[in-house]
Amino acid sequence: MGAETRNGSANDITSDHKSEHLDTLSLIFSDEFEYEGRPDPEKWHYQVVGPAKGHWFNAEKQHYTARPENSYVSDGTLKIRALREKYTSDGITKSFTSARLNSKFAFTYGRVEVRAKLPSPGGTWPAIWTLGANIDETGNYFGSEYGSVGWPACGEIDIMEQRGWDKNTSLGYFHWGNTQTGAYQTEGSTIPNPGSTEEFHLYILQWDEEYMRIYVDDTLVHELSNTTDKPYDNPHYLLLNVAMGGNLGGEIPASFTEGIMEVDYVRVYSN
Repeated sequence: MGAETRNGSANDITSDHKSEHLDTLSLIFSDEFEYEGRPDPEKWHYQVVGPAKGHWFNAEKQHYTARPENSYVSDGTLKIRALREKYTSDGITKSFTSARLNSKFAFTYGRVEVRAKLPSPGGTWPAIWTLGANIDETGNYFGSEYGSVGWPACGEIDIMEQRGWDKNTSLGYFHWGNTQTGAYQTEGSTIPNPGSTEEFHLYILQWDEEYMRIYVDDTLVHELSNTTDKPYDNPHYLLLNVAMGGNLGGEIPASFTEGIMEVDYVRVYSN
């Protein structure tokens, strides 16, 4: 969800690394959504103030809110619900609302599992991702606790994104600022993901001192070496959101009324 367009490329992964066995890991953060009502306030922070003078980056068309209309837990899952509606925040009126949840938990290295079903309408841009907790972005829950740098110096890991015009493909990408030159860099791949809007799939990140690997279920999407020119040795937090339009959402159909990303659970493991 960083401030650059991601076009993606065909999956050219040749690594034969497999998903790490959970017997060797300890659960350090989770939400099973076995309750009703608002997302657990001990675990989730609503980011609602647009960091770009009241707007969001990437030409997105929505306001994010903390209202139950846009995010709620029922029947064992979290729903993040994008709506077509006029909504004014900080004097700015937009035609769509949604929710952007940030974990109140930061971690360095581990395995992230998010089991989710993605929204089907065109124009929706769902994302499961992380940002370095040292980001200076407006509305960041951690403030300057972990430092204060801009994007992409903080590092971003897009465990799952999906284009608004292609609901049969998922993207796994990394975005960062080179720690030696400061230059923006990005790398990632796409993967066929048919049925992603009709059934749940597991979106996984495995991250350690040497490698970062993104999976859909048991299929490797992209592997990136965690070398010293990358800022992936610092705490990150998890984000769940559905954006509308913009770089990856694309054109929003006139028929759009609502789209829901449904999350069965979130689990973070560590060695």
